[in-house]
Parts: sequence; C-alpha cells; structure tokens
Amino acid sequence: MASRLNPYISFDGTAREALEFYKDIFGGTLDVNTFADFGAPDAGYGDKIMHGMLETDKGFTLMAADTPPGMDYKPGENITVSLSGDDEELRGYWDRLIDGGTVTVPLEKQMWGDEFGSCIDRFGIPWLINITAAQG
Repeated sequence: MASRLNPYISFDGTAREALEFYKDIFGGTLDVNTFADFGAPDAGYGDKIMHGMLETDKGFTLMAADTPPGMDYKPGENITVSLSGDDEELRGYWDRLIDGGTVTVPLEKQMWGDEFGSCIDRFGIPWLINITAAQG
C-alpha cells in the first residue's frame, strides 16, 4: 500500500453523527469502533467513537474520533479539510456541506480563475472547495 495523507478530525461526542453525515455526502464505506470495542471501561463513554474511517470510491479517506474524557477539545483550531479538482461533483459536496453550516467565502470565481469557497460545516469543521477552471 502506498503512503497517503488523511485528515483526522476530533469531535466532542458527535463523531458517529458527523461521519454518517460525511458518508451521506461522499458515499463510501464507513467503519467505526467504539471505546468499548477496544475494551475501555464504559464510564458513560463506551458507545463513543475511538476510531472511525470513511473510505470513498473517489479515493478520499476521512478519519475521526470522539475526544476522550480528560483530553482538551478545541474544534476547528488545527484542521481544515480541502477538496480540489476539476470534478463538477465538488459543487454537490459544497451544497451539502453548507447545509446547517456557515459560508465564510461564497463558492464563486476567484482572481486566479478557479471557483473557490470556504465554509464551516454544522460540526464546526472548516472546509475549502476549489473547482479548477476549464483549460481552453
């Protein structure tokens, strides 16, 4: 297997809901393991996600987990997920990511010629979408 870079996002108890939301957008196969699956004592946290991974048919991989008790949760401070390419499908991802979220830069043509937008989804995760201009 070749090396690859994957975003890994921490959530405050909503990892399962977020991963299912992303699966609805991007499709693919979702595999989740709870803290209880790995033998952690429940203490009210056993059903939370210790490790989740969404792998899509497009080759995207997104990993996520719930922040365990005792660790600081700081949403959006150290991750932004970027999707770029010339695929029109990116526009559909944009439309679904902004549902319940906040648009910080509208998806529109930019000075470099591409369409670009940024948003924060309903889970507080920043996203950048760049649709490459057709070469002509």
